[in-house]
Amino acid sequence: MERALVLMGCAIGAGLALIAGIGPGIGEGYTAGKAVEAIARQPEMKGDLTSTMLLGIACAETTGIYGFVTGLLLIFVAPGMFLNLL
Repeated sequence: MERALVLMGCAIGAGLALIAGIGPGIGEGYTAGKAVEAIARQPEMKGDLTSTMLLGIACAETTGIYGFVTGLLLIFVAPGMFLNLL
């Protein structure tokens, strides 16, 4: 019974952690779209806009990577750790 409860909790937590990948995807798409609009308005600012956009996208992507790593840890590492405590 305890094993099933631990596995269920880890699976639910991993699923919720992987939902964290949706936010960065939306944010990165929005950022890239706005950068394209800005470059269309002022083509001479392409270099500055591109570097700033890439920095922002990289920062946003880290949150998705953190969620992915957390999900992997909950699936593969946490069940064994929790079951050893019981």
